Amino acid sequence: MENPLPLLDDNHFELVHILIKMAVSLKSSGSFCSTPPQWLHSTRDRILYGYSHSNAKECTCKKTKRPAPLCVKATSTKVELDFNDPSWKQKFQEDWDKRFNLPRITDIYDLKPRPTTFSLKKNRSPAGDENGTPMDKWNGYVNSDDRALLKVIKYSSPNSAGAECIDPDCSWVEQWVHRAGPRKEIYYEPEEVKAAIVTCGGLCPGLNDVIRQIVFTLETYGVKNIVGIPFGYRGFFEKGLKEMPLSRHLVENINLAGGSFLGVSRGGAKTSEIVDSIQARRIDMLFVLGGNGTHAGANAIHEECRKRKLKVSVVAVPKTIDNDILLMDKTFGFDTAVEEAQRAINSAYIEARSAYHGIGLVKLMGRSSGFIAMHASLSSGQVDVCLIPEVPFTLDGEYGVLRHLEHLLKTKGFCVVCVAEAAGQELLQKSGATDASGNVILSDIGVHMQQKIKMHFKDIGVPADVKYIDPTYMVRACRANASDAILCTVLGQNAVHGAFAGFSGITSCICNTHYVYLPITEVITAPKRVNPNSRMWHRCLTSTGQPDFH
Repeated sequence: MENPLPLLDDNHFELVHILIKMAVSLKSSGSFCSTPPQWLHSTRDRILYGYSHSNAKECTCKKTKRPAPLCVKATSTKVELDFNDPSWKQKFQEDWDKRFNLPRITDIYDLKPRPTTFSLKKNRSPAGDENGTPMDKWNGYVNSDDRALLKVIKYSSPNSAGAECIDPDCSWVEQWVHRAGPRKEIYYEPEEVKAAIVTCGGLCPGLNDVIRQIVFTLETYGVKNIVGIPFGYRGFFEKGLKEMPLSRHLVENINLAGGSFLGVSRGGAKTSEIVDSIQARRIDMLFVLGGNGTHAGANAIHEECRKRKLKVSVVAVPKTIDNDILLMDKTFGFDTAVEEAQRAINSAYIEARSAYHGIGLVKLMGRSSGFIAMHASLSSGQVDVCLIPEVPFTLDGEYGVLRHLEHLLKTKGFCVVCVAEAAGQELLQKSGATDASGNVILSDIGVHMQQKIKMHFKDIGVPADVKYIDPTYMVRACRANASDAILCTVLGQNAVHGAFAGFSGITSCICNTHYVYLPITEVITAPKRVNPNSRMWHRCLTSTGQPDFH
């Protein structure tokens, strides 16, 4: 039966959230006693409990002879937790292990592993055994039972800055995820493998670095048939778009330029049509580079392949300059975007400082979150006001942004404002339009603020010279910096290791400074957002010196 839903790309979260929204079971006996505690954070709620502040309901506890100090129950994605139950930690751990267990092709195929063909020791041992496997004792493999801790801070109180607690007492619960890297045993014959790479969504620094490393690592395993799918998911179904043969020689220097060697596009065909194309092309491994929506599309492809019992490994690599994918330290392209954004901020600073009552206004990308704006403001040290979508603000009134700008011009003589593209959308008229992917097109907060600032200072009779800079496409199109290039290299290599280990429906990422694999289903439940109670946002406020704008 055909899947009627189109594949999603990086920012298609309204539909993604509907598709994967976790059901909340609120029984008449009471799942939550008293109102939801304020220590819960919306993103954490959705991951661990399946509810957020907006949909949690009050209930009453059953009558007991002795009053309990607090009757709390929380709903995890697959198991109901009662924190008064002494074994709740064990139940949580069992549910966690089940959710973060990595899907494998061996779930549908009875396959025997073979010794890996990946080794970095060359010409130090006999030619190999009957399977052609190098006969060395290299100790560079990762055991399949290796795990990394997702979180390492033990918060002593739910009131601690940035605290992410599971229960009201902020108990320590270990959350282990699978370590990434090459395994001693693999589930594919490299010479028989056809591997494909596709880049989806918008441009992002580092795409070419990842493509390059995937090709390099595949060839190290012994894969001869590597192709690139042009222009995102469109390349699977658009007539006239042919797959591109890839080799080490061809991709050797593509990392020296920005953009994508394979091209990108938004949107796509039905999942069933893409899997039809995968079958027809006899693809065994598909490497998908993209953000949240692209990951959702990759997971849909993975599920369709499982339904058809195809021996295909679908592995994603997280690409988004917004850094808005859950559970990960950062995604590739983010560091470069922050660095490039500083050039715009510095230009705005120079323009503002050089003018009489100069105001430099910079709009940075961040459709769902304000990570770029926050980090760029922190790193530049030149920003007086940083506005992000996670923190509401007003422009007018006694405590509004415009009144603070008056204060800055009076005391400092100039100022610099940095605003994320999704900030202040509630202040603007909704266009109702959508892009090719079905994403709601945001109203332009930058232009709106530019006009409001000019009008405000004109009305109060104070001269103000406003310079507005929007570096969006300059940030996206540049090549990766050193930090991102290293991240891209490791993520690309680990993606190939994961595919040969037989994993599918996973993403290669970095968590708590370690490189790991996560099930795609766990990272697409919602976008990662800046926690206004986090230490990083507090540091940003200390740096800018801005007050509360509401």
